[in-house]
Amino acid sequence: MYAATAVLSLAIWLFLAAAELCTPLHAWLHGGAIPDNDDDCAIVAIAHGKVEAVTCAAPVAVAVTWIEVVPRLEFSVFHPAMVLLPDGRGPPVLPAVS
Repeated sequence: MYAATAVLSLAIWLFLAAAELCTPLHAWLHGGAIPDNDDDCAIVAIAHGKVEAVTCAAPVAVAVTWIEVVPRLEFSVFHPAMVLLPDGRGPPVLPAVS
């Protein structure tokens, strides 16, 4: 794409430079006759070196820092309360006894 743009720009510039040197071509581009006040003509601008380079006002891209999120593995292990408590201090084993 850049090469195609460069070739097209060079071809246009060379065509306008040829129109600067060849007065009949310059007159043909204007429709037959070169006007008296030819100040805004692209061929005259190139002949006088009035070519302005346009700068692009694009914002600067900021690099995004990659943040890796590692999933945590969580699991629960069920321990009945009667195993952790001493004898006689836990809930009743049989509902009929309570």
